[in-house]
Amino acid sequence: MKKIGSVLVAVLFLMVLLFQQALAQSTSATKQTASVIISPTTTSLTNIIPKPVSVKEAPGEFIFYRNTIIETPASLLHAKQLLQSQLSNYNFAANKQGTTIKYILAGSADKIAKEGYTITIAPNAIVVKAKNIQGALLATNTLVQIQLLQKNAQQIPCGTIIDSPRFEYRGMHMDVSRNFYPISFIKKYLDIMALYKFNTFHWHLTDGPGWRLQINSYPKLTSMAAFRTHNDWKSWWNNERKYLSEGDPNAYGGYYTQVQAKDIVAYASARGITVIPEIEMPGHSEEVLAAYPELSCSGKPYVNDVFCAGNEASFEFIEKVLTEVMAIFPSKYIHIGGDEAGKGAWKKCPKCQQRIKNESLKNEEELQSYLVKRVEKFLNKNNRNLLGWDEIIEGGLSPNATVMSWRGEKGGIQAANENHDVIMTPGGETYFDAYQNIPSSQPEAIGGYLPMKRVYNYNPIPAVLALDKQKYIKGTQGQLWSEYIPSTTHLEYMSFPRAIALSEVGWTPVENKNFDNFSSRLQSHYLLLQKLNVNYYRPSTIVEVFSAPDMNEQKNKISFTSEIFNANIRYTIDGSTPSINSLKYEQPFYVGGEVTIKASVITNDGVVHEPTTYFSNYHKAIGKKVKFNTLWDKSYPAQTESTLTNGIIGSITYSDKQWLGYLIDFDVVVDMDSITPLNKIGLRFMQYVGAGVYMPKSVSYSFSDDGINFSTPIKIENNIPDTERKLSFKTFESSFTNTSTRYIRVQADNSRRQFLFTDEVIVN
Repeated sequence: MKKIGSVLVAVLFLMVLLFQQALAQSTSATKQTASVIISPTTTSLTNIIPKPVSVKEAPGEFIFYRNTIIETPASLLHAKQLLQSQLSNYNFAANKQGTTIKYILAGSADKIAKEGYTITIAPNAIVVKAKNIQGALLATNTLVQIQLLQKNAQQIPCGTIIDSPRFEYRGMHMDVSRNFYPISFIKKYLDIMALYKFNTFHWHLTDGPGWRLQINSYPKLTSMAAFRTHNDWKSWWNNERKYLSEGDPNAYGGYYTQVQAKDIVAYASARGITVIPEIEMPGHSEEVLAAYPELSCSGKPYVNDVFCAGNEASFEFIEKVLTEVMAIFPSKYIHIGGDEAGKGAWKKCPKCQQRIKNESLKNEEELQSYLVKRVEKFLNKNNRNLLGWDEIIEGGLSPNATVMSWRGEKGGIQAANENHDVIMTPGGETYFDAYQNIPSSQPEAIGGYLPMKRVYNYNPIPAVLALDKQKYIKGTQGQLWSEYIPSTTHLEYMSFPRAIALSEVGWTPVENKNFDNFSSRLQSHYLLLQKLNVNYYRPSTIVEVFSAPDMNEQKNKISFTSEIFNANIRYTIDGSTPSINSLKYEQPFYVGGEVTIKASVITNDGVVHEPTTYFSNYHKAIGKKVKFNTLWDKSYPAQTESTLTNGIIGSITYSDKQWLGYLIDFDVVVDMDSITPLNKIGLRFMQYVGAGVYMPKSVSYSFSDDGINFSTPIKIENNIPDTERKLSFKTFESSFTNTSTRYIRVQADNSRRQFLFTDEVIVN
């Protein structure tokens, strides 16, 4: 009884203390009604994402009431309306005195940047200063984010925020052609974008799998081209790729009316977001040409996917469509795609060849440039600018065009050096249709591997770009191509939290970024995502193992990471399964020779999760020279000559710069420096059929003491079939007894002439 009594006394004392603290905080504001419950704590202002220029916290909390007054000048009225609409989601109690939120239009003396703002939060009042409506809307979204981070939405902490963006363009892209998403979801997505200060929504409205915008001049674009035979894109792609009429019971698809599209534009604008439509041309247009085959080179449906550039009717179609598009979308940019346009039909088309001759063009690349430039002139005449993927550079870039560089950064660098504006959208860093973790643990995706950390660490300004050319990099954008994203919940899963990481890439200066700090702030944002019912990607309990050879130690330096914040990682180095009593990971450590490492995350509930197994091998070929009898493909150079003996094993993606890519036979010779005893040799390859990556037919090893005369090759055949579509890895390994050599020749048969990817020659 004494123990129970002491606990009760302690609890009562704590309750009294908390009540006194809450009472003291509230007296400076106003007497509260009995229905108002104030939480004793609030989430810090320092958890805002993207990270502001400056945050200074102050004592106390600001309390929202039903009768909180919002004051604003007429020019910032939309910010008031946005805040009112957000606060209307809560049933706050009223208060006699209330609190005040005041918007002030900043003058030149305030030194606030174009999209910048300041917020001062005191117990009785919030003061927002902004130079224009865009800054005021950004400030409003910051206030809403702060509120959503709180467990009790009625109060937010006091302090001062000074903020402005790094880049003027901060976008997210959504492909609604391959899978169609409803208006209600797009509005939800725009709400989340606004919270994280994205200011551009790139709406990919047309592509081969379906046309998604009502065009009055061409009604078959929606009565036919908007509907296809299969709801699943993959099934449609692997079959005849046909379309059905609207109303057919087996049709999949849909489209947005012009009224609905205008509604989205207005909804986005009220949140500080510009909507940029993408109308694909000249390629990715098979849906148009099925409905209007006279616009194709063949004149027949289901034959071509590229507009006939020699046919004036094609330009009449394009201009009429764009005229209606411009009436819906007031954006500065109109995106015309321009990517992956096959030139085969043009090469055989008399009309296209005549166009090349009449316009004194050199080839089909310049014919595409002719089309793009002609469309640009039309857009410029209507006070709009052309935006396209980096293929629009081919054959000569249009004078005022802006480039989205998706095939790496090369196109963006070229465009910037030619004084063209650039949006950096490289596939390896900004394509959110890639896997977030080991493919076997994830829903099917298009391929690749893009964890959140890689997104966060991306810098849109290439290091090779001269200082005077960096100004042409206007920002960055996340891409959501929807081939393998059939539902809105799946799209949320692929977007978040990677889009949150990208928001800081676009907003926060490099010198103020730090991934560990971001990860700490992100923890409070899971509450926000849960409040908004977002199906985000949950942090994985898989332990990632990194191994780097240390030549001085003659060992591998091992480190672990986990997506679980401040993870409790336990590990073994004897191959046994980790437990709560195993070694706790505190810092990197060294292991030599061949060691089997297993590491597990132990979560707060005491669960020991499935271990990661890693075979560390500080092998004999590390640091040795390699002679390349055949060279890698220039697109995948990895670490060039050092790749195969740098001691670093490639990850699950061939874009990690540790996998050498080959489209021809692989043939190298490793020089061990001196006659060396051999026990085992292996070469690892990956297979990912969806991306055109296959195993070699076989791998052969032969040996020489002089580097000239080699032994009869030892051949290891591949046993992974081409039909295995899952990401697979195989080490072509052979063991030896009483064998010594200096030179090891390694050959891989690429008779298929598809990509081979290999990462390390391992010699023990």
